[in-house]
Amino acid sequence: MGVVGWIVLGLIAGLIAKALMPGKDPGGCIITVLLGIAGAFVGGWIGKTLFHTQLGTFFDLRTWGLAILGALVLLAGYRLVIGNRRGR
Repeated sequence: MGVVGWIVLGLIAGLIAKALMPGKDPGGCIITVLLGIAGAFVGGWIGKTLFHTQLGTFFDLRTWGLAILGALVLLAGYRLVIGNRRGR
């Protein structure tokens, strides 16, 4: 997958993750893309570790599912860390 593919995957996966976990999150389009790209890496690691599967091609449903899963994990982790700081 090329650089443009990673950016598109990151944008869409980040948007879906933010839609599935609504709330007040900082950042605009660039942060959402970075969230999705990092989510794809985290999702790929989760898939390899837990499910013994790899990221596939751009149009593979497994790739999208793992990218969204990874982005959700990152969003949840962010909210745990930042939520604790705001409570102080």
